[in-house]
Amino acid sequence: MSETTLKQQETTKAHIVYVLEQLTLAEQNAKEERQEIAVEFPGNDEAFSLLEEVELLTVNLRGYASQIKERGQIENEVQVIGQLQAMRFFNVPVIADFYFSTQGKYERMKSYIRMLDYLRLLMVEYLQLVLGFL
Repeated sequence: MSETTLKQQETTKAHIVYVLEQLTLAEQNAKEERQEIAVEFPGNDEAFSLLEEVELLTVNLRGYASQIKERGQIENEVQVIGQLQAMRFFNVPVIADFYFSTQGKYERMKSYIRMLDYLRLLMVEYLQLVLGFL
């Protein structure tokens, strides 16, 4: 592995750690909005609520990011890259509906969703660097 690739890996890992820390702050900042969103975008028997969908994504992404932070790797990198690439936030109807139908509202929650998506993309890049795909 070249020195340039190792530098890119370390830089990307540092960004992952930074975004992971920022997610905690963004989540706290969106707490008040979350209460309103819970009322305005409830789930039903057939589908998860907006907050449940976001929480599922958050748990998955935080888990992978924590592994990268602590160990610098993830088990089954190729499989995880595929999962991360398939994880399209706006393909989840309740997230897309929320994001695009609430113009001028819930900007903190929207920022949190964008940050989650950015973390996802950073992890794809990092894992591709680790495997030598880039």
